[in-house]
Amino acid sequence: MNSLRPGRIQRASDWVLQAVAFYAVPAAITLVSLAALFLWDDLYSAHPEKPLELRVLAQSDKVLSLVDAQQQLPQAPASRYYNPKLSEQPLWFSFDTRAISGSANVVEFPSRHAISMACWDGVSLLPLGDSANANPDRGIVKVKAGYALKLEHPGMAVICRTSFIGPARLSADLWATDQLDVSNRDFHRKSGLIDGGLIVLALFVLITALINRQGLYVIFAAWLITIVRISATSGGWDDQWLNHAVPADWLSQGRSFTRAAWALLSVTLFKTLFRDDLAKTRYVIPVTVVQWLCLALLVAAAALPRSSFLQMMWLVGAIALPLTILSLVSIVSRNRSRVALLYGASLAIALVSSLSEIVAAAYGIKGIDNSVNSVVVSLASGLLASLAIAEQLRQEHVQRLEVQAKLEHTYEAMPIGLFTLDLHGRFLSANPALRKMLGANVLKAGRNAWHQYFDMATWTQLHQLVHAKADGELEIRSMPGDGGARSFLVKATLARDKIEGSLQDVTEKSRAIEDLNFLANNDPLTKVLNRRGMEKVFNEAVRQLVEGKPMALAYLDLDRFKLINDLFGHNAGDDVLQQVCQRVGGILSGGMQMGRVGGDEFVIVMPDTRLPLAALICQSIIDRIGNTPYRVAEKAFHVRGSIGLIEVSPGTQIKDAMSTADRACREAKTAKNKGLVVYEKTAPAFIEHEAEIKLVEQLSGSAATEGLFLVMQPIMSLSAPHKSLDFEVLLRMHDVDGKLIPTPRLITAAENSGRMGLIDRWVLATTLAWLDNNHASLAHTKFVCLNLSGASLNDERFMQDVFSILEQNKHVCARLCFEITESVALRDLKNTRRFIDTVRSHGARVALDDFGAGYTSFSYLKELPADLLKIDGSFIVNMNSHPANVAIVEAIVNLARNLGMKTIAEWAEDHATVQTLAEIGVDYVQGFVVARPQSPDKLLAAASSASFIQDEQLAYFASMLDKADGALAQVDLFDPLKLKNVH
Repeated sequence: MNSLRPGRIQRASDWVLQAVAFYAVPAAITLVSLAALFLWDDLYSAHPEKPLELRVLAQSDKVLSLVDAQQQLPQAPASRYYNPKLSEQPLWFSFDTRAISGSANVVEFPSRHAISMACWDGVSLLPLGDSANANPDRGIVKVKAGYALKLEHPGMAVICRTSFIGPARLSADLWATDQLDVSNRDFHRKSGLIDGGLIVLALFVLITALINRQGLYVIFAAWLITIVRISATSGGWDDQWLNHAVPADWLSQGRSFTRAAWALLSVTLFKTLFRDDLAKTRYVIPVTVVQWLCLALLVAAAALPRSSFLQMMWLVGAIALPLTILSLVSIVSRNRSRVALLYGASLAIALVSSLSEIVAAAYGIKGIDNSVNSVVVSLASGLLASLAIAEQLRQEHVQRLEVQAKLEHTYEAMPIGLFTLDLHGRFLSANPALRKMLGANVLKAGRNAWHQYFDMATWTQLHQLVHAKADGELEIRSMPGDGGARSFLVKATLARDKIEGSLQDVTEKSRAIEDLNFLANNDPLTKVLNRRGMEKVFNEAVRQLVEGKPMALAYLDLDRFKLINDLFGHNAGDDVLQQVCQRVGGILSGGMQMGRVGGDEFVIVMPDTRLPLAALICQSIIDRIGNTPYRVAEKAFHVRGSIGLIEVSPGTQIKDAMSTADRACREAKTAKNKGLVVYEKTAPAFIEHEAEIKLVEQLSGSAATEGLFLVMQPIMSLSAPHKSLDFEVLLRMHDVDGKLIPTPRLITAAENSGRMGLIDRWVLATTLAWLDNNHASLAHTKFVCLNLSGASLNDERFMQDVFSILEQNKHVCARLCFEITESVALRDLKNTRRFIDTVRSHGARVALDDFGAGYTSFSYLKELPADLLKIDGSFIVNMNSHPANVAIVEAIVNLARNLGMKTIAEWAEDHATVQTLAEIGVDYVQGFVVARPQSPDKLLAAASSASFIQDEQLAYFASMLDKADGALAQVDLFDPLKLKNVH
């Protein structure tokens, strides 16, 4: 109990002190102030003795002299007030104090718009004073907002002349000297209080604006200063500023500049204060126009005389004030903003005051003439605007508090760890999420150092990140703990010599990314590399070849693995594949890596491994795979593998290396060297395959037809050997060194690169062009055979191109004969028939090539109306040694003759074979015994196909065939003249 008593006493003491400070003292000050205002004597209470009646004479176009005024003023009506109605013409007026008793001898003219004043004795016309050279001891002096005249004795008749600018009102009051002095001191005291109070307020607002860097408050501070000057103008003390007299020649332009500046600042303040609200109305452009008008008014204040400026000010005011009020009404009606209401009231007071003065001056209506009332209007306008700004500040403050509360709530509830570090790496603040990540003691002394949770390398990285002002992030790992090391993503920035940052636990994400990266580069079943991963490893190993390190590549294929899947299911096959990879992985060492590139096909990259060592490793792999059975459940399998091993050269592409190794692997499957074939760099098979790869690359480029040329092999007629010059066009190609590329290699490369159609187009176009150019030299040429590949014949676009080319070369198409292989013809009989019909419609002929070598069926011949049958050379070579071949050829000849076709025997290599072919009725013969392929120039120089015969026996036989009777002669379907004779 004793321990609780001091705490209660302390709390009670604090409550009493705060109650006195917060309530008692302010209430006492308020009560004393109210008593002073309403109960105590006023130290500056003063009143005039009597308002004087004036007789006023307005000067017309005729200038009045003092004598004229003395004569005419008595007839003017008497009045206490006179309104010049904005006229700037001089006024003559008179008053008489002789009938007034008392000692008052000072007459005050309180109009703040008077710019000159001169007075004379109304009887003697002697001068009493002039505002141009006012004398404090005698005559006219400056008093409060206007002038005062010291009379020589209390009772006098006085004539005065004055002039005004603006909404003025002429009046005169008779004062006792001491009372006027009190009133004058009160006037200057009030002006000082107003000036000082508003200036201090303006300075306070300006300082606040500079501290908070708020442009709105800078504008408001300047606007308050213009209110001070407008109040001074209204109260009549604008001839001074900061207790210093304003030069007389500055007053007129200064008043204009003050009004213009006030207008511009008021519109700018309004636009800045309600920027967002204005954007929701249609008054954005009108308010901007008003702002420019006020700027023009500011320029006019410096350039125009006071009278012209006032006219422009009233014009601009007539436009600006209604638009501003309409926009305010729109804003208030939309959001019921108290800021808009207060600001609208401020503008309305200023508007009513200005308009009332203008209307009163223009129409002679009594308006607000008391200078104190004008000051009150200005101050009230400024006060309401200040309240609008204060309300805006209050709203912004409330919004900041709400935002701060939300931020604090967010800070506490944020699932991401938020922290503040000093530049030494000590935690200064941490939200609950961070404390949960790193531990509850992260802010305690001795446990709040960064390096206690992360290594120093991460602190260096974080330090560099924040000082580089980079908009980046770091992924770091924590010190290993009970749950192991965890991954975090940290973002941070440098603010006020502290590091503000966030920490996000991305352990699961990092693991997922690692898993995705693993799946991107590894086979999900066997966990070895996939094609993508293998390509990365291969390319990295190839880059090391420039350093002189060797490299080998092995292609492993499991023999008859498909049987396991078919017989025992894919699950068993998958299990075997996993065991194979485990066995192979146990042999590999160093940087060797294995990748799966097919169902049961694998590639092994062996960097920094010479070929002999790689061969030993591969042989070990084959033995390890095949010697021990694979057990899956209750079953056991024996699996064997074949490996193709190659030596990799610098710059080799992975697709080329795998293609070569695959070729070696296929060779290993049929070889008798324990399932392993090794291709060294100098091995013929390796060189040949590399040549094929290079040829494929060349054909795949834009220069696919470079190096291509044509040769022609004569075809000799067995009915008229020396009267015909027929031949077959054959494709050849030179490499970059000018060496002849084997034709099978060329065809294979063209098909693998997909450029066979392009080459066939080139052959067709080149042949037709050559026939066209040498038409006159080929009088004995009845047909020219031309091969088309199967890939081209099955390409619809290529076929359309062929038909188009034939259409353009109809004059030489009659000599053209397209050769179609039997296998291609049988692949799609309908398509082949359409091709034959179209080609023949253009005048060309068709031959069935290699007849009898494929899946020969005599029945299909009636479906294909070919013109020639080329008997496959396998039946012709050494046919005299094989009677069966002679019988087959004879049957083919008889069948062709019955179907109206000619026959050509290929591969005729000796005289005896040609003689046998002639005896059984073959029409044409083609082979090396007749002629080897010739260049086109040699063909043009020959008289016939028999001109190329080198064998004497065959030459003699050919001459005898020319002299033979018609027993051996056959009808030549390619000779139009003989066709006519037949018909």
